[in-house]
Amino acid sequence: MKSPKKPSIAAESDRTIDIYTKAAEIFHEQGFDATSMSNIAAAVDLTKAGLYYYIESKEDLLFAIMNYAMERLETMVIEPSRQFDDPRKRLESIIACHGRLLTEGNTAVAILTDEIEGLKPKHRQQILDRKRVYMEFVRDTLEALRAAGRLRDVDSTVATFSLFGTLLWLPRWYHADGKLTGDQVIEEITKIATGGLINDVDGN
Repeated sequence: MKSPKKPSIAAESDRTIDIYTKAAEIFHEQGFDATSMSNIAAAVDLTKAGLYYYIESKEDLLFAIMNYAMERLETMVIEPSRQFDDPRKRLESIIACHGRLLTEGNTAVAILTDEIEGLKPKHRQQILDRKRVYMEFVRDTLEALRAAGRLRDVDSTVATFSLFGTLLWLPRWYHADGKLTGDQVIEEITKIATGGLINDVDGN
């Protein structure tokens, strides 16, 4: 008699989301290579055998977390930002939505760049392909600003990578109990980014 099939971690039950969240926090704090399955099991109040009921390996967990992170970016950043026809408002929405994910503690998004080398080549390529779609969305937004005569004399690819660099560094220094709230930090980043990229003659 065949043993029951393990539930797919991509099903995103409350329990699997809890595993993603706790594992992502540990990966973020101490690195993928330095994290053991025992560390993760203890963090989610499971035995090591119990954790393997949900996942097959540490690498599969990392891949699942990164897929989960990309889904958050696609549904909570790209989709709402795509609703804005005005490229400036679209850019501001991208910064605000992505920044909010990070300031609210979504470490799954934070490890997308730091730990991608921990993936198998085929899994790494799948995540890179999804990230490329997001980057092209941002770059296309900048090119729409250029077409409207509102982008400063900058290379849109360099500007896109620089913008991502600014956002991805946010979890390294932002603290929820700091002087500024998450919304205030996002407002400052938006002013810096748009001030350096957008050339609005009327100042709006």
